Amino acid sequence: MLLSIKDLHVQVDGKPILKGLSLDIGFGEIHAIMGQNGSGKSTLGNVLAGRPGYQVTHGSIVFQGLDLLSLPVESRSLHGLFLGMQYPVEVPGVSNLYFLRAMVNHHRKHQGLPEQDAAAFLKWARQKMALLNMDPEFLKRGLNVGFSGGEKKRNEILQMLLLEPSLVMLDEIDSGLDIDALQWVAKGVNLLRDASRSMILITHYQRLLSYIEPDVVHVLREGRIVESGDKTLAERLEREGYGSVS
Repeated sequence: MLLSIKDLHVQVDGKPILKGLSLDIGFGEIHAIMGQNGSGKSTLGNVLAGRPGYQVTHGSIVFQGLDLLSLPVESRSLHGLFLGMQYPVEVPGVSNLYFLRAMVNHHRKHQGLPEQDAAAFLKWARQKMALLNMDPEFLKRGLNVGFSGGEKKRNEILQMLLLEPSLVMLDEIDSGLDIDALQWVAKGVNLLRDASRSMILITHYQRLLSYIEPDVVHVLREGRIVESGDKTLAERLEREGYGSVS
C-alpha cells in the first residue's frame, strides 16, 4: 500500500473539517476526490503536504511505510509526495529556471545522484515543456509572475514531470482552465501514469475525469467519504448533482 489514511480528524482554527476520513491507495492507482465546497477536499491535500494551520487531532497517515505526520514539509517532498496547487503563488525575483533546477537538484542530492549542470537541465526542461506546449521563454520569467491561470497550472505539471514523484496530488488543477489548457494538463498527467505511481485528483467536476480516467471516485461530505465507486459515479454526479449521494 502506498498511502493509508485511518480515521483522520483535522481542525482549522478550532473548527472540525475532516471528521474520520479513511482512505487506502495502492501503487499505480488514480483516485478522484469529489465534493461540494467546504466538504474537506483541499484540506485533505494540504494535510498530506504538511501545510501549516491544519491541526490533526486524531488518526494516522502512513506513506510508503513512513509516519507522514511526523515528517516536515521538505521531507515529504523528498520522499516522493507532490502537491499541484489550486492557486500557484507568484515569486518575483526568482526565475522559473532557477527554481526548477534548484528543486530538481535538491531531490537528486537526496537520492544520492549528482546535480545536473545548467546546460543539461535546460535541455531536459525544454523537452518536458514541449510535451505541455509551453514556450521555453517561460523559463526566463519570474516564477509564475504574469502567468495566466492556465500557464500557472501547466507550470505545476512541469514541476511534476521533472520530479517524477511517487504520489501526485492535484488540487483542482482544472479550475479556471479552458478546454485546450485542460487537455494539455491532462496529457502531462497521463504521461506520468504508471504502475509505480499513484495520484489523487481533487475536483468539483467530471470534465477532468473525461481526460484522466480514475480507478476510484470518492465523494466527500462534511469531512467523510460517503460513497465510492468507479468513473460512473462521477458521471452520475454530473447528471444529478451531489444531492444524489446519500
